[in-house]
Amino acid sequence: MTILTTARLRLEPVSDEHLEGLYALNSQPEVMRYISGKPETREETVAMIERIKQRWIELGYSWWAFVEIRSGEVIGMGCVQHLARDPANPLELGWRLRPEYWHQGYASEAAQCMAAFAFDQLGVPLLCAVCHVENLPSAKVMERLGMRFRGVERWYELDCKVYQMDRAAWLDR
Repeated sequence: MTILTTARLRLEPVSDEHLEGLYALNSQPEVMRYISGKPETREETVAMIERIKQRWIELGYSWWAFVEIRSGEVIGMGCVQHLARDPANPLELGWRLRPEYWHQGYASEAAQCMAAFAFDQLGVPLLCAVCHVENLPSAKVMERLGMRFRGVERWYELDCKVYQMDRAAWLDR
């Protein structure tokens, strides 16, 4: 399993040791507002970790816990996964952060690192990212990464803005 690093973050494959930090993240209504619309229970976070661990085994990629290097705290999480978790779909980047870390560049920093992993290590031809149509900060991260708006589509039982970037655009940025 691949650990990634940035100037301020260590992206560690999600494991049982991240339970407390991920539950603290996913139990916050403002974090889950545009994802599921409701905070996760501890049991849901445990089940999520089990699913993610299995995907790492099966695919060699999935979700990382974002650990701030300075504090050692889990401040968020992000992924390279198939849209709608279906291998027939292109790979998707995703992220979420604790609110006290919003608007500080952490999402862009992590997204850049995960995109490099997908394009450079996995050799994917295309990456997508989706967000709730009202989630303007996430859309801004996608744009800063160099992704182009594709349109509004239905994913995860939500109308989502969809952004994409192909390998050529990644190399040209």
